Amino acid sequence: MSISDYLPVYRKNLALAIPVIFSQIGQVFVNLADNMMVGHVGTTELAAASFAINVFHIGMLFGLGITIGLTPLVGQSFSPQNPARSGQWLKNGILVYFIASILLCAAMSSVVLFMNRMGQSEEVVRMAIPYYLIQVVSLVPLMLFFAFKQFFEGVGNTKIAMVITIIANLINIGLNYLLIFGKLGFPALGLNGAGYATLVSRVVMPIIFVLVVLNRKTFRLYLTEAVHAGFERLKIRRIISIGFPIGLQMVIEVLSFSLGAIMLGWISKEALAGHQVAMSMATMTYMISVGLASGTTIRVSHAFGANDRNELKHAVWASLHMVVAFMSLMGILFILLRNQLPLLFTSDLSVVAVAAGLLIVGAFFQISDGIQVILLGSLRGMADVRIPMVIAFFSYIVVSLPVSYLLAFVFRLGYVGVWIGFVFGLSTAAVLFSFRLKKQLRKFGH
Repeated sequence: MSISDYLPVYRKNLALAIPVIFSQIGQVFVNLADNMMVGHVGTTELAAASFAINVFHIGMLFGLGITIGLTPLVGQSFSPQNPARSGQWLKNGILVYFIASILLCAAMSSVVLFMNRMGQSEEVVRMAIPYYLIQVVSLVPLMLFFAFKQFFEGVGNTKIAMVITIIANLINIGLNYLLIFGKLGFPALGLNGAGYATLVSRVVMPIIFVLVVLNRKTFRLYLTEAVHAGFERLKIRRIISIGFPIGLQMVIEVLSFSLGAIMLGWISKEALAGHQVAMSMATMTYMISVGLASGTTIRVSHAFGANDRNELKHAVWASLHMVVAFMSLMGILFILLRNQLPLLFTSDLSVVAVAAGLLIVGAFFQISDGIQVILLGSLRGMADVRIPMVIAFFSYIVVSLPVSYLLAFVFRLGYVGVWIGFVFGLSTAAVLFSFRLKKQLRKFGH
């Protein structure tokens, strides 16, 4: 197929992906807004936010990863002739994700007992703990929101979650301003103010989703089907069997970055703060790629359920074309604007210098990062999740972390060495996921 032949495929992929992209950016923008506003309070507060968020993200992404398993299950069972049939997955999914969120909160809360043993300064740990605990509580409403989000993405509606995420971000930014800096008579709570703002905005999200569904007839039939459906052991087991490996895969990936952040804390609080600034920007471009990958998951799951191999292959290739073009452009911008972009987050010139250096390295892993997430999204659409989890472990734990440590502390490249390790891990994942997808496509064709 020529590029012109791919144009309608690009449009189909983007029609699903663009709302997801805005939703993904919205999820990242919660922490991005916190970092930008907290960074102007002080470097210690920014380092504490970085430390807390990197620890929190391990548990949070495991929880959200479990919910992602709902999308291919719903997508493969979706039929325009009988749309209500998919509603059975919603009820069973909400049960699984609510119980999982409570168990996760309990496990994650216990981590505060060990945060003073992770090599961070006493001042950073003292500020990070209460902010971290507020974030942990916000996981329950966030996972309930994602249960609805992933279900509706599975049936092909990606716009509701986008609108709700935008509303939640506006609430978060407004409350940040009031609670961090103490405006309009509110107390100046600093970093904890950012935490409370995030909590309130996440509580609002599932409430709005339910209200939207109840007030739209086309959506209400899914909810009606869910209410009347029973809890099915087979469906619950299937949700866990698909979601759990996805959750572990996401934990493995974020764990390598979080442990990298802890290594940076061993170097200095400026290195950790600079990492948080650079990672905030790299995460933003990554989340756009994740949105495109989510759209690919939906397209692949529908094609897989309809046994349409050509449609599946074209959907994957179209997304790969777009992600390579986008991430290449972002890498160039990172290099050209490396000294200006960090000033959005902090005026501390030592932190700006660290972030600028890391953005150069970040520019090089943009393409690998984009390719691996599209390939992973394609495999998820085919409900292939266990081998990708093993590939993630090898790439991010066996390859990335040792390379980061060796380059940073043995070869004395410092904070730059930690990020070069990330390049090795993401590139390894991209190559291995491509081999796995080729194998799955060969099986699908027979």
